[in-house]
Amino acid sequence: MALDRFANKVKIVEVGVRDGLQNESMTIPTNVKIRLIEMLINAGLSVIEATSFVSPKWVPQLADQNEVMANLPKTKNVSFPVLIPNLKGFENAIAAGAKEVAVFAAASESFSQKNINCSIQQSFDRFDSIFSRANDLGISVRGYISCVLGCPYEGSIAPEKVTEVAEQLFQAGCYEISLGDTIGVGTPEKTKALIAHVNQSIPMENIAVHFHDTYGQALANIYAALQMGVSIIDSSVAGLGGCPYAQGASGNVASEDVVYMLNGMSIKTNINLDKLIDAGDYISQYLKRQNGSKTARAILSNRNT
Repeated sequence: MALDRFANKVKIVEVGVRDGLQNESMTIPTNVKIRLIEMLINAGLSVIEATSFVSPKWVPQLADQNEVMANLPKTKNVSFPVLIPNLKGFENAIAAGAKEVAVFAAASESFSQKNINCSIQQSFDRFDSIFSRANDLGISVRGYISCVLGCPYEGSIAPEKVTEVAEQLFQAGCYEISLGDTIGVGTPEKTKALIAHVNQSIPMENIAVHFHDTYGQALANIYAALQMGVSIIDSSVAGLGGCPYAQGASGNVASEDVVYMLNGMSIKTNINLDKLIDAGDYISQYLKRQNGSKTARAILSNRNT
């Protein structure tokens, strides 16, 4: 099934500041988040998910959403999308200065009920007013789909179900659809089959992939997605993050590992790997834990010898 039509350039969507940090138990000060964002910009990242406007009651780590937005570096070359759950979150995000938002749906009914307390169709009913307001204001909307290759409650998810959700998001106005392997159970051939099916309804240039590395398959799955023609990859500096619903989840795929692989394939990212590693090292040291990127650990080890 592999087409081996690799893109000349890949866009990395850095999700570490939001998706990566949101489940941390220790409160991370706003200035540390802003410093991390500055280092990521310095490394060449052009899309950095800044925060979420989900209620702080549900995600206490992101209670400083307004402070983060107020202190974002002033640059025209970087976009800072923010995650929103509903119209209230959208309005709060716009009031804080957001120029791009992201909505999230699931390909699994059970996950949708557990994660956002509504059915898949109810989630789309909530989106209607968001898309209407976003269209009026000229705000770009990105769409996330959870559990595209497996669900902790339902097991395997049919590609047809994912395509159905992706098509609804795309037709509603999402300029980009991010396919999320939320619990990291996907494998390369299943990844190819999923993307081929979604591509029947969504142009390849509008498809992104978002892999967790729970079973060590993330890079292999990304390579498979690249073979299919995907050119947008979500990743998290230092492999920050994880899914609370996945036993032993080891986090998002590390941005450093993705960039190292892409460099080896001569695919452009416009990202300076050494500076990216510096950013990951900064936040890992702050969190007092081992860097989740194997590439970063290897290069940092060589630097210190």
